[in-house]
Amino acid sequence: MRPKETRRRFDREFKIEAVRLVVEEGGRISEVARNLGITANMLSRWKREFLDDPEFAFPSKGRLKPHDEEMRKLRRELAAVKEEREILKKVLAIFSKEPS
Repeated sequence: MRPKETRRRFDREFKIEAVRLVVEEGGRISEVARNLGITANMLSRWKREFLDDPEFAFPSKGRLKPHDEEMRKLRRELAAVKEEREILKKVLAIFSKEPS
């Protein structure tokens, strides 16, 4: 049985530099990936993410793009409102019962 491999992490600067080597320098993805010791699929994904949204590409761990952060906040708020509504329904049901 093989020992568990730890997952390598790359910082934002490394990813941007790798994409720059492909985009600006005109390097082939497979060649640049091999030289950097990463897979071509990974580099292709980084390139696609960077070209889609250069300013917010590669957010650091635990950080989201502003749009995604707003979605997370709204989902949390919606869940809280749904929970409050369910509590109010139960309270209404209890108080609307006729005394026996």
